[in-house]
This record gives sequence, C-alpha cells and structure tokens, in this order.
Amino acid sequence: MAEYLSFGEIMLRLKTPGHERFFQSPSFEATFGGGEANVAVALSNYGLSSAFVSALPDNDVGASAIGELKRFGVDTSHIRRSGDRVGIYFLETGANQRPSKVIYDRAHSAISECKPGDFDWPSIFAGAKWLHITGITPALTQDSADLSIECVKAAKQAGLTVSCDFNFRGKLWKYGKSAPEIMSELVKYVDVGIANEEDCQKSLGISVDVDVEAGELDTRKYEALSDKVLDLYPDMATIAITLRESHSADRNGWSACLRDRGQGFKLSRHYELTDIVDRVGGGDSFASALIYGLNAYDDRQQSLEFAVAASCLKHSILGDFNRVTVPEVEKLMSGDGSGRVQR
Repeated sequence: MAEYLSFGEIMLRLKTPGHERFFQSPSFEATFGGGEANVAVALSNYGLSSAFVSALPDNDVGASAIGELKRFGVDTSHIRRSGDRVGIYFLETGANQRPSKVIYDRAHSAISECKPGDFDWPSIFAGAKWLHITGITPALTQDSADLSIECVKAAKQAGLTVSCDFNFRGKLWKYGKSAPEIMSELVKYVDVGIANEEDCQKSLGISVDVDVEAGELDTRKYEALSDKVLDLYPDMATIAITLRESHSADRNGWSACLRDRGQGFKLSRHYELTDIVDRVGGGDSFASALIYGLNAYDDRQQSLEFAVAASCLKHSILGDFNRVTVPEVEKLMSGDGSGRVQR
C-alpha cells in the first residue's frame, strides 16, 4: 500500500519537435504528463511508495498512460476506469524572447466528469500518510472542484498530511467560479502550501505588491507574502514559494523561500539556469522534492535546498517527469554543479 498519494489528471502531451512552432512540421512528440502525475513519478524515483489517484478511459490511450506510470513504479490501483477520453495538452517550446505556449484540450476528460462520491476515500487512504493535490483539477469543472474539496476533507479525517500546489491556470477557470472562490475553501485543509507569486495572488487573492512581471525579485516581499498566507490559514504549517526570474525562455534565475511555523523563514541558494531544455514540470519537480525533503530532513533549510536543487536539474530534462535520483540532487546541493562527465 502506497504511503504518498497524488490526486489529479494525467494528460497526453503533444509537443512540437525541438523549438518548432505549432504545425511547422506535421509531427508531435507524444508523451504523458500533468502536475499531479509528475509528482507521483518523482516521489517514486526518490524511493518513496507513491500512488496516483485519477480516472482514465478504458481504452488503449488510457492503458498506455497507466503503463507509463507503472514503468516508474507508481501504484495505479486507485485509477478509476471511466469516461471516454484522456485530456490533451499541446506544447510549443519557446526560445530566447519567444515564450513557450500551451493549448489545453481537456474538456470532458475522464477526471473532469467525475463527481463527489465516485471515489472510496477511506479505502484509498488506508495506510497512507500524505496526499498531494493542486489547483489545476478544481479549475476543470464545478464537479471537479467539489470532488477536490471532498478529497482533502477525507484526507484530513484519515490523518494524512495534505500538500497543495496552488497552480493558477487562467485558461481553465471557465465554469463560472473564480479561483479564489474555490481555492480559499480547499486550502483550509492544507498543511503544506506550495506556490509562486502569481499563484498566491490569483488563486487565493493574496498580494503584498509583488510585481510578477519584474525581472528582479525582492525577497523581503516574499517573506511578507508567506507570513500573510500563514496568517490567513492558521491550520497551514508551511508555505513554500518559488522565485523565478524570467530573463528569457532559455535563461531563468531560480530559487525559493519557505516559511515554517516552527523554524521560521528560509531562503534558498540561487541558481542561474541557462540553455533550459524544458521548464514544463519545473514547479511539480519542486513540489515533489519538497515533499521528499520535508520527510527526509529535520532541518527545513535542507528540505528547501533539496527541492530547489531537484527542480534546477529538471530544467535540463525533456518531458514532464523529473528523472533524477536522490544522490544526484544531493550532489548538486553540496555545490557540485560543474556538469563534468561522470566516468
């Protein structure tokens, strides 16, 4: 029985070759990905027993998605076989000053048509210790939002620690509710919050005058922002905020901060990311590594450094999944970022 569970949607990812524009050539690279599935895969790579809870159609595409998760050691026994389609997202990878672009095709996907009561949460949570969820699934439909809130309530009743990546997706909130209307209720049941500055502002409606478009970041404002989140959600123990400086599609500054009620405010080492291979899944790689770090280290600074180093490495890996190991991350944490060939 898996101890670490992730609930959400896995999608078919169709990416243009290299840095091509959409349909510049008649080809797409077909893989699988999605925020919550990415977390389950990474946790399994770190040696933790992880399971993915979702719904997929009983067809060849759904079976292929399940097969891909199993290949990484993820428990798929809690995936409901229902619905008619797997959600899709199309990705065009940017370069230099041209940003990457995502187009969603996930209406009427299997998980978006699930509703409260469709999952046997007491059975799913038996023997588990951690649940991870994001702000993406609640953005799909009203039923998805209600199901997500049911999920976190049941997890808390079962004694699990709940983490949530707030993950604001403006293209998805189309069913008549704003993100703060739903997320402010869901986050009441969250122990560990994960976000970037835009997520805090647009998912929760919390702001301390942070300019998300600015190239340089004032970390003092992020300390104030993290304090404000914990003040508004007294049952939340920890909030981590990623700090990305987007100089171009290929070059980002990368760091994070963490506010823990027991150990105070922490700021991570800063990494300069150049020649980025794939930044999609970067936030998920941070979330999964933070979950690992919070369980592996007593020192919250080490937990934060592990998360930032793991997500730094993810930017060098093509695809949604972060295919790194604990020793590789710890080596970068120790200061070895030379990239020398390992023989």
